[in-house]
Amino acid sequence: MKAVQVVGYGQNPRMEEVPAPEVTGPFDVIVRIGGAGVCRTDIHILEGQWAQKSGVTLPYTIGHENAGWVHAVGSGVTNVSEGDKVIVHPLITCGLCRACRSGDDVHCENNLFPGIDTAGGYAEYLKTSARSVVRIDDSLEPSDVAALADAGLTAYHAAAKAARRLRPGDRCAVIGAGGLGHIGIQVLKAITAAEIIAVDRNADAVALATSIGADHGVVADGTQVEQVLELTGGHGAETVIDFVGEGGATSDGVRFLRRAGDYHVVGYGENIDVPTIDVISAEINFVGNLVGSYNDLCELMVLAARGHVRLHTSKYPLDRFQDALDDLDAGRIRGRAILVP
Repeated sequence: MKAVQVVGYGQNPRMEEVPAPEVTGPFDVIVRIGGAGVCRTDIHILEGQWAQKSGVTLPYTIGHENAGWVHAVGSGVTNVSEGDKVIVHPLITCGLCRACRSGDDVHCENNLFPGIDTAGGYAEYLKTSARSVVRIDDSLEPSDVAALADAGLTAYHAAAKAARRLRPGDRCAVIGAGGLGHIGIQVLKAITAAEIIAVDRNADAVALATSIGADHGVVADGTQVEQVLELTGGHGAETVIDFVGEGGATSDGVRFLRRAGDYHVVGYGENIDVPTIDVISAEINFVGNLVGSYNDLCELMVLAARGHVRLHTSKYPLDRFQDALDDLDAGRIRGRAILVP
């Protein structure tokens, strides 16, 4: 089969002909890929930022946002059948450790991460497990929802955590209305009655945010802190969800925040520099967010099937993988890029 592989860090990936995965265990599931999301993490992988953490042996196939059709299953698989449309949770988990048994499988002690430390979905077929596949509604197409497997799941996880504390009339400032942020805004609109303020440097991204549910749009033109404070009566927002995490976003975000507010960190790249006396005196809560659980993905698929969450995508044939990566890196993608074999 055709697969896009990392052949060396600091180099462009290459399309290679590799053996198709086969069922070898009772709970294996082989998925025929219908769509693979192109994520900024893939660019970081190619740059070598994940080399030490993943410990993966090159060459290997990247791609961790995957959806398609079940192609083959092991003898013990009962939750899906050949031909089913599925979206693939980004982790293959054991089901036996304390985290898995607590429903917190994203912190599985024995996980594999296709596209990070084992073969991923920039390919025609992907090998995963029965614990990782979620059947999707017939109204949904794999290429339309693939990026919900990681970008959407991460955004849902953060928004759902924030929603536990947001009350009707509260304000939530969302920093970044791009690939993750535009999903997070839709999730917030679907599950909370909070007033949503979207902040982004790009005016087109702000326009997109207001068209999909944000109550206010703020272009980060140097006056963004003053604009957010004005929109919140000078008090700041009860919750900030930072999908950027770099380029000064964290400094702005802390200033957006009301006393006793929650700051959800999703994007990464810079440090949060806040005097501890300010954290204590204002009782600020900093909350980290990784990707969501299998149950989070099931809930997100319900919102997608009901039309509450839609991905804005740019689709590329698999053999145009380099164009997709280049467009993402250059900021030419509004929403998410999807590779379609």
